[in-house]
Amino acid sequence: MMGRFAILGAGLVLAGCAMTGAPERSELVTEPQVCTPQRFEFYFRDSEAGLTEAARQAISLTAGQLQGCQIRGVSVIGLADARGGATANLALSERRALAVAEALEAAGWPSPVFSLGAAGDSGAVTADGAREPMRRRTEVLVDAAPR
Repeated sequence: MMGRFAILGAGLVLAGCAMTGAPERSELVTEPQVCTPQRFEFYFRDSEAGLTEAARQAISLTAGQLQGCQIRGVSVIGLADARGGATANLALSERRALAVAEALEAAGWPSPVFSLGAAGDSGAVTADGAREPMRRRTEVLVDAAPR
């Protein structure tokens, strides 16, 4: 007997929600805005500046996602881990940033908006001496807005 009252009560509560003008799901759920500032990372093999196939696919996907946006600026920052010397790591970081910028430009992004930077191995070793291998990457900061 108690189970029937619980089901009846739940039905009344749900019916009450429908009668109070609760918004429809479609009114609450919206598509995420793509044309906003975004940050992407593209990773490289140890001591290399050539794009991997995964990085090429990610760049293509990223370029496609932002195709209808106004790209106001793109900052591409190359990084390196702590292996090797500081001068070599800075040069490697520069080559990584250039490789990503060229791939984004080839994908149709406007080249005048690119700003390239290289951090080398600066920050690749933590304060307690641990090396950061995840620094084998390029960070891309995109200032995108709706057209």
